[in-house]
Amino acid sequence: MSTKTTLIVGGTSGIGLELAKTLIARGEKVIITGRDTARSQEIAATVGEHASGLGVDLSVPESIAESLKSVGEVNGLVLAGILRDANTVRDYNIERAKLLVTLKLVGYTETVHTLLGRLPENRDTAIVLFGGRAKDAPYPGSTTVSSINGGVEGLTRTMALELAPMRVNAIHPGIIGNSPFWSDKPAGVLDGYESRTPGGELATMEDVVGATLFLLDNKGTSGTNIYVDRGWRLT
Repeated sequence: MSTKTTLIVGGTSGIGLELAKTLIARGEKVIITGRDTARSQEIAATVGEHASGLGVDLSVPESIAESLKSVGEVNGLVLAGILRDANTVRDYNIERAKLLVTLKLVGYTETVHTLLGRLPENRDTAIVLFGGRAKDAPYPGSTTVSSINGGVEGLTRTMALELAPMRVNAIHPGIIGNSPFWSDKPAGVLDGYESRTPGGELATMEDVVGATLFLLDNKGTSGTNIYVDRGWRLT
């Protein structure tokens, strides 16, 4: 059993949960968070005996320090919490925009700030932020999402500089065909995306988990933004 512990903020479903299962399978300890403590603990119990759950709401950054008070030393931090949002300039919803801006940019940053002193300051320690390809592949309604994920790219670079020798990198997934969000779409919805992807297959949750593991493990990588989209933007 490894003594390494990884905290996955946004680890109760989707890619975050798949990552937690993979880390447990390779003998590590994992803490997963969602907004609800009881649900997080319930899901952690299904992952394995070395998994635990906490309630953390990134959209209320003032509460993050208290929510993470029980966390000890953390060797890896994955910030995968997201919020689906459709917001256009012509029909702009300020409250939804503020919620997403706060969750990803302020919430991510405050989580790292809160854990300083518990993240060993050496290059074995890795922080991985989740952005998304909407930052440079916008779609109707992605005004806030595209802007925020562009912000994650900048946040990755400044954190990598300020927090060195700790390593900070980001993952920007494209359309992940077998994720809960996309796999539940009606038949045919993904056909156009698949046809535009070299090879005709979309990236999978396993692909994103593999990229995240690389960034957690590789000591020579910092300040890097990795795209996981099977080359979708090449066509």
